[in-house]
Order: sequence, then C-alpha cells, then structure tokens
Amino acid sequence: MSEKINVKWTEDMAFEAEINGFKIMIDAGEKVGGKNRGPRPKPLTLVSLAGCTGMDVISILTKMRVKPDYFNVEVEGELTDEHPKYYHTIHLRYIFRGKDLPMDKLEKAVNLSQDRYCGVTAMLQKAANIIHEIVVEE
Repeated sequence: MSEKINVKWTEDMAFEAEINGFKIMIDAGEKVGGKNRGPRPKPLTLVSLAGCTGMDVISILTKMRVKPDYFNVEVEGELTDEHPKYYHTIHLRYIFRGKDLPMDKLEKAVNLSQDRYCGVTAMLQKAANIIHEIVVEE
C-alpha cells in the first residue's frame, strides 16, 4: 500500500497540499518570504502524531467501553539548534475528563497506541525521544 500526496507551489513560499481529497495551504512566515497564509510543515508533523495516537486511544477505549466526556492530546516538540532542525524530543499529554475513568484502561490504551498501533509514532521514534503523560481532570 502506498499513499500519494500532491504539494503544489502557488506563489512566494506558499504551497497547496491535497490530502485525501482535502486541500490545505502551507506557508512560511514573513521573515523568510512567506505571507503567513497557512501552517508551517514541521508543526503539521506534530498534528499528524496527535491525530494518529488520539484516534488509536479513542478506538481502543471504545472497545473497552470507556467513554471520556473530554479528550485532548497536547504535543510539544523541541527542535535542534543546528540545521537541519528537527524535533529531538516530543512530549505528548493525553488529557481526559469524565467520571470514574479507570486509569488502568487509560494507560493500556495510550501504551498500545504508542508501542504498537500508531505508525506516526513508529516513524518519529527513529529521530526523536517521544515521552508521554496522562492527565485526568475532574
């Protein structure tokens, strides 16, 4: 199986990406010749990671019959100082809200995503230290 993505230059530093039939504009900041018309490419990597692992966690919890009232994945990536700049450390925070959420099931869902199912994690672990924590808010 393969996936094909088209990223077409529009002008200046802006590109239009077509992904699964959806279009997204990516651009650079004004300091480097862009016009700030869309997100930068590197942070979209963090979006991909959060989306991949978030979908895994919700899918696994649904099978366990655990339904949080709220779920959010926060991601913070630390870039190297030298070029090529890449994320050397990525910190994931899985934030849950709800009544009587079983911590053992939350941990199992997160660990299964990180250790077995999330392909984005598997790719990024080759270049970055990925750490995670689970936060349950009342």
